[in-house]
Amino acid sequence: MDEAPATGLNIAVLVKHVPDAQFDRHINGEHKTTQRSESILSELDEYALEAALQLTEKLGGDAAGHRITAVTMGPPAAVSAVKKALQIGAHQGVHLTDDALLGSDASATSFALSALLSHLGGFDLVLTGMASTDGETSLVPAQIAERLQLPQVTFAATLDVTEESGGWLVTARRDGDTYSETLESPLPAIVSVTDQINEPRYPNFKGIMAAKKKPVQTLSLGDIGVIGDQVGLTGSWTRVQDAEPRPPRAQGTVITDEGDAGIRLVDFLAGQKLL
Repeated sequence: MDEAPATGLNIAVLVKHVPDAQFDRHINGEHKTTQRSESILSELDEYALEAALQLTEKLGGDAAGHRITAVTMGPPAAVSAVKKALQIGAHQGVHLTDDALLGSDASATSFALSALLSHLGGFDLVLTGMASTDGETSLVPAQIAERLQLPQVTFAATLDVTEESGGWLVTARRDGDTYSETLESPLPAIVSVTDQINEPRYPNFKGIMAAKKKPVQTLSLGDIGVIGDQVGLTGSWTRVQDAEPRPPRAQGTVITDEGDAGIRLVDFLAGQKLL
């Protein structure tokens, strides 16, 4: 990637098209891939997008030359995640789509996204959510940082960017169970943010209308110099061996008080090894 510019922060926000958690998940075909017919922008990615918007607004917004690009990979329908990001406030979008991407695990995904980011170039900061709401591995941000040889700050609960004499500096607080630590890094860098960092905004009518005029660039693997067998099922380090629907929830035990309800409740809890 290029060095940080003297003015104007260039941010990429990685967004993902994931199955809507309101519906049951279904598995497709022999390769046990996730069915994505009822999918939306990953809720956790909205925190990364909001963090980008707040950073650029604090630093002077569009007038100062700051730009936010929503970046995704996936099937043709995945462009809806980018379009939602544009409605919320991103300036432009990039969609990497190719049949060979089908079945990519975290490693293959990070490989493809790293190649895409390298191809696009010029980003000072790459923001992601803390995890995707489908795979929930939290591996991709760190893997991208390693592949691109960039500093990484993961699980940021706060985020700030300042312009120093030598370029941009990112400062973030990461919270553990019993401690908090503050990390600093020069840009360019990769940062993943938690769902505690902010409260994402909703797209308003003005944003929805403006998004229709914002550009979305569509690229294939060939466009970014990636061979099909480097990603997808063949390029993945892991593979799903088997999957089956979750069994129906068993009916609960109803205890009717006939004078001994307390005793029966204790016996039940003891039988479940909860006492």
